[in-house]
Formats: sequence, C-alpha cells, structure tokens
Amino acid sequence: MGKSDERVTFQHGQAFLAAISERWNYRILREIFFGVRRFGELKRALGISANILTARLNDLTGMGLLEKRAYRSDKPWYEYRLTEAARELVVPAVVAVTRWAEVRAGGQELDDRPLLHTACGNRTEPYLACSGCHQPVEASTLVPLDAEA
Repeated sequence: MGKSDERVTFQHGQAFLAAISERWNYRILREIFFGVRRFGELKRALGISANILTARLNDLTGMGLLEKRAYRSDKPWYEYRLTEAARELVVPAVVAVTRWAEVRAGGQELDDRPLLHTACGNRTEPYLACSGCHQPVEASTLVPLDAEA
C-alpha cells in the first residue's frame, strides 16, 4: 500500500494538532501563509533563534507542510511555502484562529492582514457555512447528529 493509499486515522489528526500547536510551528505556518517566506525574514518577524527556526522548518518540511525552494544560485538560501496539502487544512485553520484572536484582542493594535478571494477578485472575510442552507455556522448552532436524540 502506497503512502497516498493509507487511511487517515484519529492518531494522524492528533499528531497533526500536536505538531501545529507546538509553540513555534503555528506561528511559522501563519507567517508563511501571510507572505513571510525567507529564513531571515521569519527569524526577524518571530524573534526566534536561528537554531530553533532551522529545526522547526525542517520538521514542518519533513511533515509535508512546507516545501523548501532555493531563491539564490550563488548561496544556499531558501524560501518556504505551504504545500498544497498544508493549504487544504492549515489555511482555513490559520485564518480562523487569526481572525478569532483579532476580534478578541481587546484594544491591542493588530496588523491589517487582508485576504483576497482569487476566484472572484474581492477582499474577503471567510466564514464557515452550512452546505444545506448556506448560512454561517456558529458553535451554538452545531451539534453532532447523534447528540440530538
């Protein structure tokens, strides 16, 4: 059985959540999503030591969440981008957590990080919607199906 044929289990989700909830990993993924992609830029933006950043970037690359691309031919300098697999889960998670934190920041000055929906070309504030009625889904309106009984 090839890797792509393997069944995703609860343990895979648990391992993924443990990995992105590590102190630096979420912040690194967030910064890369918002366009900070080069090692030096990440180091400055995060205030992280070079050895920890290197280790975390290697871990995230090894997990298949980041891809490393050389951007200079004369020196081994790289930039990092989210893989397509990471974009499927990390982007909605990062956007949701970032927006949630911004709303509840309580007077903190926050960076304006606008989002563009490339399909229509409009600035957007994404939200989770019901596939049946297309209304926004909120925690108070969502329960597991068997919990209603």
